[in-house]
Amino acid sequence: MKLTCNRDDLINNISIVQKAVSSNSTNALLNGILIEASSDNKIKLTGYDLQTGIEADVTADVFDKGSIVVDSKLFGEIIRKLPENDVDINVDSNFTMKIECGSVKFKISGMDPENFPRIPEIDETTSEKIVIPQKMLKGMINHTFFAISKDNSRPVLTGSNLVSDGSTLSMVSIDGFRMAINKEDMGADFPKINYIVPGKALGEMRNILSDDKDAEIILYTSMQNLLFDIGNVRMVSRLIEGNFINFDSIIAKNPKTVMKIDRKALFDAVDRATLIIVTDDRKCPVQFTMSDPSVLNVTAQSEQGDVHEEIDVEVEGDLVDVDFNSKYILDALKNIDDDVIKIEVNGTQGPCIIKPVEGEKYIYLILPIRR
Repeated sequence: MKLTCNRDDLINNISIVQKAVSSNSTNALLNGILIEASSDNKIKLTGYDLQTGIEADVTADVFDKGSIVVDSKLFGEIIRKLPENDVDINVDSNFTMKIECGSVKFKISGMDPENFPRIPEIDETTSEKIVIPQKMLKGMINHTFFAISKDNSRPVLTGSNLVSDGSTLSMVSIDGFRMAINKEDMGADFPKINYIVPGKALGEMRNILSDDKDAEIILYTSMQNLLFDIGNVRMVSRLIEGNFINFDSIIAKNPKTVMKIDRKALFDAVDRATLIIVTDDRKCPVQFTMSDPSVLNVTAQSEQGDVHEEIDVEVEGDLVDVDFNSKYILDALKNIDDDVIKIEVNGTQGPCIIKPVEGEKYIYLILPIRR
């Protein structure tokens, strides 16, 4: 294999595929990047940890075709620290790679690509095709990612449910203590889907997606895998098997209290309360109480001291007296752009719902701390 390529293009794409490279596998191949030169004008880089695989195409002048696996960390660091933009790479029959850039010359040992695990192939001509704006999908991931569970004892909750009823696309994350839902109107005739996508794959994909409002991503699916295709970069992830929680059934339909409140004022008050709350322990919650139907009291106390703040609020129904984990409240509020929000409270033990004043573009559910 012999080729010349641009250092910046190469390192940018190495950084992308490294997101799918295993960092501590006992299989040295899984700690590597597969490099394939199979055409005259590009090379393909692949990282794959047996769950998530990423492929990226890099423009190159290819003089001799071939392939090799190289240690991801070493190769990335070498390319990153080269002094000039043109990089010459030459691989011999013993899988020794020579890297030349200006006066710098490296020689590193590679591995035979024959046994590198292949990313599952999805037949794009027969699988379901879904087209979504990249910026939209990135926003949906960002607004729900924090509520994905890290508890592997409930595998279905370690991913987000990407589901469509044919017109509305929803992304839902639940960790057992809170739920985050983000919805987008996709118009008529949008495909009906129901996938559970691993959190790791979503976390890596949001770092790749563009903020360009005109850029699109295509999703292809098989029975077990989902392909994200943005052109020069493709990611395949194994879907999580099982049935996701019926999230509609845990949203209270007739709340005891409905509040309208300034989002920033509430965020700032809870944020200040965390200065007193030195632990996430249930013994130190942030407390929402009311003795007046137009004022919400935000209080907290610990061994460090106490804090009390009053916020103007519009209330319908019962007055509020409920405790929350402050982090859960902040995680929801910082993912909302609206100036005024609606909060539905269901007594001291029922779930709290945060949503827009009009509609349900987003829904955040938080369980209170039991006293």
